[in-house]
Amino acid sequence: MHWHLETVILGILLCVIVYSLLTKTIGRTVLTLPIIFTGLGYLVSSHVNSLAEPEALKTGTRLLAEVTLILVLFSDASHVRFARLKESYAIPARMLVIGLPLTLLSGMFVAHLINPASGLAMALLTAAVLTPTDAALGQTVLSNPRVPGRLSQAINVESGLNDGLAVPFVLLGAMLAMSGVSELHSGNFAVSILLQIILGPLVGIIVGYGLAKAMDFAKDRDLLVESASGVVFLSAAFTAYVGSEIIGGNGFIAAFLGGMVFGNTYKHNIHFIGEFMEGVGQFLTIAAFLTFGALLLPAGLAHMQWKAIVLALMFLTVVRMLPIWLSLLGTGMATHEKLFLGWFGPRGLASILFTLIMTDEFDFVGENELLACVSMTVFLSIILHGISSAPLSEWIGRRAERDKVET
Repeated sequence: MHWHLETVILGILLCVIVYSLLTKTIGRTVLTLPIIFTGLGYLVSSHVNSLAEPEALKTGTRLLAEVTLILVLFSDASHVRFARLKESYAIPARMLVIGLPLTLLSGMFVAHLINPASGLAMALLTAAVLTPTDAALGQTVLSNPRVPGRLSQAINVESGLNDGLAVPFVLLGAMLAMSGVSELHSGNFAVSILLQIILGPLVGIIVGYGLAKAMDFAKDRDLLVESASGVVFLSAAFTAYVGSEIIGGNGFIAAFLGGMVFGNTYKHNIHFIGEFMEGVGQFLTIAAFLTFGALLLPAGLAHMQWKAIVLALMFLTVVRMLPIWLSLLGTGMATHEKLFLGWFGPRGLASILFTLIMTDEFDFVGENELLACVSMTVFLSIILHGISSAPLSEWIGRRAERDKVET
């Protein structure tokens, strides 16, 4: 039996309403937004897949993932405070400069070890796609006041920047995995990557600073209606992304740095960003995980093999936690803090988006295996990180309070 589009939409909206009405009650359980709506999406997947052509659904999924990721990056970054970051900048810096390359290398090694027939290029692509983390899956950690600020800031900054830093390796892996790789010898690839790394941050800084100052000007002269603040926030996020992409920069890095500069430059209260993300932003996040459960997870499960399950578990544990541990040696951090930062590297929207873009723009052998691996990793991350985020946040908070008393 196939349902009509209106029936599917109505049913989903009713579920969203019920979830919203019970958010406080649900918040006291191990259930999270991603768990609930990924599960709901999977339940209606057979009906959703019959609503439109596969290409149309794929295009819509990619657009939704991009929009959601841009807003989440900009919003999360706007709450990162330079003053607090100065006190503990070494932690996210080490996780990005040392931990990220080690994660790529170890991920590539494990992927090739488990599936040598796919080749080194696919191993690199798999590792690059699954290296970025997603703070949206760890909101409980970021919002819990008991979690030490240097830990939550480190998780936020790392997740905001590592997806953009992983882009060159994602592109390199995809291009090497193609049947023809002559483009790599032209020098255009290296130039393109260099421009992305330089122009992305530059555009983000300019947009974030410029629009924050413009809002200050309007606010000081009573020109700005309060309800319009959310519109400026929305426009700023997409201006940073689109402006960067137009001139060859990385839009996701631009969105994150734009949000960070915006939040630290604007001298008035930025409560409107939180209010916007609690409403429209949360709705987009719901839609993104619904879509993942309805479209990507079933497609991934259709091509699932034991290798994908093993890879997913390895990427969530050893491949992530060991490099982060090594990157934090010499910082004086306690063992439990290193383990905490290593564990909370959930995979979500960035991995999904990279997979969609690579399979859409490049033609290479092993697309189905990549989709299966990414789908299983994100699915397990949604479950495992979702269930563990609340109790581990409370645990790390208690440890921090106890350590403070002892010192």
